[in-house]
Amino acid sequence: MSHDADATPHLDFAGTTPYEDYVQADVLTHLQKPRSDDPGEMVFLVTTQVMELWFTVIVHEWETASRALDEGRVPVALDALKRSVRELEALNASWRPLGQLTPAQFNAYRGALGEGSGFQSAMYRRMEFLLGEKSASMLVPHRGAPRVHAELEKALQQPSLYDAVLRLLARRGFPVPAEVLERNLARRYEPSAAVEAVWTEIYRDPENHAEPARLGEALTDVAELVWRWRNDHLVATRRAMGAKVGTGGSAGVAWLEKRARNHVFPELWTARSHV
Repeated sequence: MSHDADATPHLDFAGTTPYEDYVQADVLTHLQKPRSDDPGEMVFLVTTQVMELWFTVIVHEWETASRALDEGRVPVALDALKRSVRELEALNASWRPLGQLTPAQFNAYRGALGEGSGFQSAMYRRMEFLLGEKSASMLVPHRGAPRVHAELEKALQQPSLYDAVLRLLARRGFPVPAEVLERNLARRYEPSAAVEAVWTEIYRDPENHAEPARLGEALTDVAELVWRWRNDHLVATRRAMGAKVGTGGSAGVAWLEKRARNHVFPELWTARSHV
């Protein structure tokens, strides 16, 4: 970096600029292929693509955190979780450009989506799987894309972020039951009274359980923002299309309402009643 305020930046490059080579901006800014003449479709398309990029980096953070927890490197996991909280905040802000859509505005290009629907997002599905929201049926839409299907199938069988946390707590001597640690990882995580008791013990004595308590709060930050994401999605959808059937044949608002009632990392919420 030049310390000369009057210095002219290097402008002459033999090929593309180093910035372009690193960021691939030309690729990113030419991925938009609107299918209607409505000017509002562009913001819908770009916002959805931006969401996919945030899904990708959040999956990266949670996988980093899971590996670090398996290796006992809790500070590395906490750093990744804290970064993901900032990323979730940015992801959730993506609803703002879409949150004011009226039904007429959405209908102007809704037909361009065809059978397309957000629940078909493979990267969002990987996020859900890392949160313990496993479902083998959600692989079905991706059967026609072998690489994507294989990645999702692998993610379905792997421990979730919460599984990695519970394994760490067990190694630290907390009484996480064997049936939780040895559960079928391809199934949705179900709350456990014994796990609730572990978090209750941690939160009752945070001074003696400082690292697990910090980990619990980082996970709670993540869980809160996931809940806010689902609620913002619900509100934006209800505003744009009311209770109509969603694109791709989903139940629309009814489906989103059901999702919004679910809390990830459930015992972190219920344990608070016992502290």
